Amino acid sequence: MVNLHRRHCTRYLALAAASVALTGCASLTGAEAVRVNVVGLEPLPGELMEARMALKLRVQNPGDTAVDYDGISVELDVRGNSFASGVSPEKGRIPRFGEVLISVPVSVSALAVLRQVAGMASGNSNNRIEYALRGRLAGSGFGGVRFSSSGEVELPKGLLGR
Repeated sequence: MVNLHRRHCTRYLALAAASVALTGCASLTGAEAVRVNVVGLEPLPGELMEARMALKLRVQNPGDTAVDYDGISVELDVRGNSFASGVSPEKGRIPRFGEVLISVPVSVSALAVLRQVAGMASGNSNNRIEYALRGRLAGSGFGGVRFSSSGEVELPKGLLGR
């Protein structure tokens, strides 16, 4: 009988400890999200049916603690269409209230380039285009840090045959 009572007490204590731990973890997610902006695109050597570019990202950490990352993945949409994607195994740390510049090599399919050329031919005569960016800074805790942003970026002059 005493052994049964001990098991119930142990079970309740374990549940209470798990509850406290989960509450502590939930408070960690209240940190401010990183801010990511596309600050440039530079051409890289590519293959026959794809263009390669270095996507330059300025990543800002408005939080009280540094953000360590071990890899990054990105997806870039241009004018509402999928345009480029890429990954990098780059490691680093974004200091608290600091920023870093990260370069991610991305691939652009020939179809995506043709779609943008057609869009520009229909009236938009400059190389500035609207983008939407999604990605993840991989990290050791809780799957990393996801981010998204939007804005305008200038495409490299040679990319669209201009």
